[in-house]
Amino acid sequence: MTKSLSKVQKKISKKGVNITSLHENSRNSQRLRRASARDDKLARVSAARAKVNQVHLRRVAYFQAAAKAEPGLFDLGHIQRLIQRYLERDDEEVVKLEDERRPGRPRSTREDLLKQRKAMDEREYDGGFWMPDITEAANLKILREWNGEWTQLGTLKYVRIARSGTVHDSSFPPKGQS
Repeated sequence: MTKSLSKVQKKISKKGVNITSLHENSRNSQRLRRASARDDKLARVSAARAKVNQVHLRRVAYFQAAAKAEPGLFDLGHIQRLIQRYLERDDEEVVKLEDERRPGRPRSTREDLLKQRKAMDEREYDGGFWMPDITEAANLKILREWNGEWTQLGTLKYVRIARSGTVHDSSFPPKGQS
């Protein structure tokens, strides 16, 4: 049984029926409604998944840019400085938003969002910051050649680095404290 809207429309039109002149509750119009609802649901789920995946893509892209900028392997101290720079990426915008706000006025939604994101990243860093492993040459080579697509992220090796300096292997995609 066909499920996508375009296939249902094609199948109904092959019967010699004009799709625009169907009876409201006919079998064909019900099939069209079901197919349309299914396509809408798939589009919503796909958009939501892409939005969730964007966080991981941005993080890996940041470390890819750092890996391309500097040759060689990274030691733990350098990695922690990179993580700290990543955590401070929105500080200038937060200061700008605070300066623009009149005294006595509530924070803007954007400012709240940036502060919440920083607090969440700081908590993650305390327990173990998820990132690609840039201490191994083979993994670093793959990261430098990564083209920005979600499907290729599974080939990289990941670690969790805590603020205290402990390093643990991790998985992709990150699942809590993997």
